[in-house]
Amino acid sequence: MNKDYIFDFVDKTLTDKRKIHTEGVRKMAFKLCDIYGADKEKVEIAAICHDLYRGKSMEELNSLVKKYNLDDKYIDNPNLAHGKIAAAVMKNILKIDDEDILNAVSFHTTGRAAMSQIEKIIFISDAIELNRKPYPNLDKIRELAVTDLDKACEMSLKNTINFLKESNKTIDKDTLDAYRYFQER
Repeated sequence: MNKDYIFDFVDKTLTDKRKIHTEGVRKMAFKLCDIYGADKEKVEIAAICHDLYRGKSMEELNSLVKKYNLDDKYIDNPNLAHGKIAAAVMKNILKIDDEDILNAVSFHTTGRAAMSQIEKIIFISDAIELNRKPYPNLDKIRELAVTDLDKACEMSLKNTINFLKESNKTIDKDTLDAYRYFQER
């Protein structure tokens, strides 16, 4: 894993707006690493790569979904596709083979059952980084993140599910599975 190459690729790929969010996620993830003792190098790579393909055109995303043989459910679905595409690019172009890093990026939007510590840190850091526009329970989730990572993930997932239900949007199976997992713990 060549960090200089990765950082250069990220710098050339992200828009200025996305760089601000990404830096916020990186900072929050480092704060959580200090609390929970996670591997900072892995967390940093996942944090800077998580939104590599966020904000790209639908045409580009759909092309990459096909190129990387991702599930058809990601066609015309940028919210779910961008993490899967980023993980595929990380593996194929950036030559990152660490499954923990790849899963953290792949599932940073939906979560999944039995997430690793690094996956939870990236998932929740993306949701609570300090540049986020306010949304219901954000302050409570931020408070929980520094005391109980699992509870913070559970509340964030519940928020997502409620928002999607209210918006009459489909809820991804991974999100539902993740929420059930945390409820059962």
